[in-house]
Amino acid sequence: MREFIVEADGGSRGNPGPAGYGSVVIDATTGQTLAEAAEYIGVATNNVAEYRGLVAGLRAAHELDPSAAVHVRMDSKLVIEQMSGRWKIKHPDMKPLAFEASKVFPAPQVTYEWIPREQNKHADRLANEAMDAGKRGEQWSASSSTAELEAADARAARAVAEPKPAGPPGDAAAGAARARAALSEGRAADAAASAGSSSRRGAAEGSGGGAVRAGADVGSGVDGRAGADVRAARSVAAPATGWGPADMGAPATFVLLRHGETPLTPQKRFSGSGGTDPSLSDVGREQAERVGAALARRGTVQAVVASPLTRTRETAGIVAAHLGLDVTVDDGLRETDFGAWEGLTFGEVRERYADDLGAWLADPEARPTGDGESFAATATRIAATRDKLVAAYAGRTVLLVSHVTPIKTFVRLALGAPPESLFRMELSAASLSAVAYYADGNASVRLFNDTSHLRP
Repeated sequence: MREFIVEADGGSRGNPGPAGYGSVVIDATTGQTLAEAAEYIGVATNNVAEYRGLVAGLRAAHELDPSAAVHVRMDSKLVIEQMSGRWKIKHPDMKPLAFEASKVFPAPQVTYEWIPREQNKHADRLANEAMDAGKRGEQWSASSSTAELEAADARAARAVAEPKPAGPPGDAAAGAARARAALSEGRAADAAASAGSSSRRGAAEGSGGGAVRAGADVGSGVDGRAGADVRAARSVAAPATGWGPADMGAPATFVLLRHGETPLTPQKRFSGSGGTDPSLSDVGREQAERVGAALARRGTVQAVVASPLTRTRETAGIVAAHLGLDVTVDDGLRETDFGAWEGLTFGEVRERYADDLGAWLADPEARPTGDGESFAATATRIAATRDKLVAAYAGRTVLLVSHVTPIKTFVRLALGAPPESLFRMELSAASLSAVAYYADGNASVRLFNDTSHLRP
C-alpha cells in the first residue's frame, strides 16, 4: 500500500475576507512532492478556507492512488479535532465541507495530526499565493509558484545545522548521531535537485475549480521457530502519529526479514556464521515465496540487501524475484559466530559448556566457547552496518534479509534497550520486523515478528 502525507492550510484576510487555500501531497517514503493544489475562493472565513484546503488535498491524493493510506497534517486544531471525531462540528458552513472530506477516502485509510504552523509552511505559502493572485483578479498558477522551492530551501537550511556525531561505536545515541550526520550531508543537494526538477513540472487543472500541479509518480541466537504468531502492526510502514515523516523528511525504513527455515530450524540448533552454512529446506523456500508475494502486494520495498550466508541469499533471491529487484550482499548482516556451539541445541551446550554458557547469558562481552563472537561485538558490527545503510538508503524502504541476532540487535538499538533484552524477544523464521530511522537520530520500531503472511 502506498502512503501519502497531505499538508493543507487556508487563510482569510479579514475573517471573513478574501480567502484562499493550499495543499500538498507528499510521498511518505521518499519525501517527494507529488501534487500541489491552491485556489482563491473569494470571501470566506479562515476555517472554511482550511476545510477547502483539506478537501482539495484529499482529492489530489485520491487521484494519485485511491487505495493509499493518507496521513493529514494541518496547523488548524479545529479541523484536526473535528475530523478525528473528538470535537463536534456545529458551524453550518463547515458541516458539508467536513462531510465532503470524509467521503474522499474510506475512514480507515486516513489519519489526522496537528502540527505547529512553522511545520506547515509549504501549504501556507500556497494559500498565500492563491490569496495574492485573487487580489490581482487572477487564479493561482502552478507555473509561477515558488512554494516548493522555498520549502526545499528551508529543509536544506535545517540540514546544514545538524550537530556532529560523538560517542563510541555500537552506542545507540552515537549511532543515531552518525546516521543524522550522514543524512545531513546529502540532504541539501537532494533538496536543491528536487526543487529544480519540480520547477520544470507542468500545470494541470484539478477538479473543483482549484489549480493543481502534479509531480512525477513515483530467542538468543538459537535458530528456533516461534510457538505463536505475534503481530505488532498491520502494515510494514503505516503512517505515524506524533512527529511524523514529513517533520524531518522521509525516513530510511529497514524491513527486517529473518530467513526461511533450514533443516536445523525445527531442531532448534545454534546456526551462526561459523557453522555448516545450511541451505533452506522445502518449508523455508515456501516461506520465502509467501514473503515475496506479500511484499509485492504492499509495493513499498525499493531495494534488497542480504547477509552473505546461503540461507539468507536464497531467501533474498526468492523475494527479490517477486519484487523485480536485484540483491546486494552486505557482510555486516551475517549471523553471530557461535564458535564450538554451532550445530548444538541449547541443552547440549548446557551439558558440555555449562560455565561458558552461564557467562554468555550474563555478560554481553562473553564469547561462546571456541572464540565465537560476543553479543557486544555483534552490536558494534550491526550499529556500523546500520549507519552505513541509513546513509545509503536515506528516504527509501529497503528489505534487509538477515538472522535472529542481527535483527534483534537492530530492534534493541532502536529502542535503546539493554543487551539482556535479546533473550526476551521471539523471532520466527520468515518473520518481518521494521524500523524507521529519521534525520534527527530518532528511530521508530513499527513492526516486530509479523508472520501473518505465512498463514494459509
